[in-house]
Order: sequence, then C-alpha cells, then structure tokens
Amino acid sequence: MSGERDLPTLLRTLEPVLHPETYVFSTTKQPLSSLPLATLNPDLIFREAEGLTLITTKSVADAHHLEGYTFPSKKISLKVHSSLEAVGLMAVISRKLAAKGISSNVVSGYFHDHVFVPEDRGESAIEALGELSKGDIN
Repeated sequence: MSGERDLPTLLRTLEPVLHPETYVFSTTKQPLSSLPLATLNPDLIFREAEGLTLITTKSVADAHHLEGYTFPSKKISLKVHSSLEAVGLMAVISRKLAAKGISSNVVSGYFHDHVFVPEDRGESAIEALGELSKGDIN
C-alpha cells in the first residue's frame, strides 16, 4: 500500500489547502447512468441504500437545479499522501476541529484526504490544521 502511515509524519506534513469554491452535499434516486457526470463534475459519488450522495460545487448544483442540497462547505485538501491504512489521522483532525467547534465531513481519496467544513469556518479550520502541523494536537 502506498502512502505515509506514520501519524507524527502525517501531522507534520499535512499541508492543508483551502479551496475557494463552496461545495454542497446532495442526493438523488436517479441511476448513476442517467446523471450528466461530465457537467455535474462531482468530487464524490457514494451509493447508499436511500440513493446516491453527490458532492459538487454550489454553482454546479444550482446550474443543474439539484434540489435539497445541504451543508454549504469549504473543502480542505491535505497535500500529504496518506496511506488508506494510516491509523488515527482522521481521529486527530476531527478531535482538533471539534475542540474549535468546527463540524467536519471527511472524504478519503486514494492519494489524499479532504475535509469539508462549514463555509464560514474554512479559515478557522486551516488555522487549526496548522496547529496540528506544529505539534499542537490538543
């Protein structure tokens, strides 16, 4: 398995990047094959029993008239290439953000982890992750 597994190394080398776009979470019962994926350009598609979850930018959701989207958020991507088998990284990040009163939704890709936080808390979340990189895990 590729990627870093050592928790202290992961924390020291997080390199969080705050994306300027606002993202939203949406759901649909439409089959995946019927969605206009080229223009929806979702960051995530996840199949659940109740339907498909989509994460895309708010501007794309509005352009596609996606109804009932929720959680306008900022995406923070961690530049460190974390192993999918790394233990504790998301727990430390979630605990740090929770201590600052910041809710978070984490998505792990093959190479990187991404944290979605309320759109008005993006800068605060970046500061908190910076503290982790400096060794402040409290």
